[in-house]
Order: sequence, then C-alpha cells, then structure tokens
Amino acid sequence: MPAQSKAQQRAAGAALSAKRGETKVGELQGASKQMYESMSEDELEDYASTDLDDLPEHVDDDD
Repeated sequence: MPAQSKAQQRAAGAALSAKRGETKVGELQGASKQMYESMSEDELEDYASTDLDDLPEHVDDDD
C-alpha cells in the first residue's frame, strides 16, 4: 500500500531509517514513531518509496 500523502511518505522514511539503525529511535516523534512501532521494515519501505508526484501534502481526515 503506497503512502497517500507527502507527509505520510516522509514519516515512513524517518521510521524506516530508525528500523535500519541509521538514526536513533529517540529522535522519532508523532506519526513516524507510531509507524516505527506498528509496521514492518517491508511495509515502511513500501510507503517510503512512494512516488511523490501528484500526492497532496496531507490527507484529509474526514474521509
């Protein structure tokens, strides 16, 4: 499942970096911390690799 917004893609990238040990888990906050705790490395890679063309900055929560 690809990311639905640019913000979601960036959060997944930060969480993926922490999963791989490239950044410290303690530096994560908000959505990236939740993603780190609840998603596998493969899931995070799928989200983080989403093409940013035509993605909105944020997803509307009203859906």
